[in-house]
Amino acid sequence: MEFIDLRSDTVTMPTREMREAMYKAEVGDDVYGEDPTINKLEEMAADMMGKEAAMFVTSGTQGNQVCVMTHTRPGEEIILEEKCHIITYEVGGLGYLSGVQARLIKGKHGAMNPEDIEAAIREDDIHQPSTSLICVENTHNRAGGTVIPMDVLQKTHEVAQRHGIPVHMDGARIFNAATYLNVPAKEIAKYADSVMFCLSKGLCAPVGSIVAGSKEFISRARKFRKMMGGGLRQAGFLAAAGIVALQKMTKRLQEDHDNARLLAEGLNTIPGIKIDMDTVQTNIVICDIGGIGIDGNEFARRLHGYGIKINGGYGASVRFVTHYGIEKQDVEKTIEAVELIAK
Repeated sequence: MEFIDLRSDTVTMPTREMREAMYKAEVGDDVYGEDPTINKLEEMAADMMGKEAAMFVTSGTQGNQVCVMTHTRPGEEIILEEKCHIITYEVGGLGYLSGVQARLIKGKHGAMNPEDIEAAIREDDIHQPSTSLICVENTHNRAGGTVIPMDVLQKTHEVAQRHGIPVHMDGARIFNAATYLNVPAKEIAKYADSVMFCLSKGLCAPVGSIVAGSKEFISRARKFRKMMGGGLRQAGFLAAAGIVALQKMTKRLQEDHDNARLLAEGLNTIPGIKIDMDTVQTNIVICDIGGIGIDGNEFARRLHGYGIKINGGYGASVRFVTHYGIEKQDVEKTIEAVELIAK
């Protein structure tokens, strides 16, 4: 059976153009700075983020952790939204790799209130750790792919500047945010001192993410990347796909957003299904199935029987993610399957 895979946009496959570019890529040793395709990708990415420099990393998690390590010192504290990716899905890396502790703030649709951030910044007190970093996630995965409003980003940046604290943006899906806001990605990234974004997910590259920031920051970050085993050799084969991702795939994300909206609108009419439509902004739909009397695992199992894949769970919340390769007819089939399950 050929499945409709709505588990995540991480399941996207590289396009034919990417595969051809990978085959033809000119490569060298990146640890020596001699891979021309890596160098081209990093220059392009830095320009698109409005930063001085950029660095290829193997994954978004590696990129986030390298940034935290570069910004902080052991024993310090960083501020994050309570359900952000860095806290939820990065295996406790903050404590293990950077030796920092987290101060968590409850956000609204994944966005922290700048006043709450300022209140959480530690005083100069011998008993307290120093606050050394503020992390934001844009778009916010667990909130439903929601986008941080530009005025909130700006005010957060202003708070950080007043206190001399850098801001790191987990922008794994920053191009989805840029598409939603109809602005260049650099307009979002300008409110962060460092930004990480994924070349995979909705951009379809098979491997890799980018970290961007000042030249001095990236120079220090390269050492931490090397420490974590991220110093690659002929990585231009991977970078070639990333170049196509930036040139072509960043321009097609509205299709995924439209399909997510169509899916959410259809599911929200089914008795027993509830969706906060205010959170349906990009390509993620968070769905409350509590009204149909089964948990997420059973719901996923039944959908699987109709040729549709999602991730389950023991609670009443499930997630659908649209991406390259998902068409309107796939969305319609999914809605029909859920209607049958909910009866």
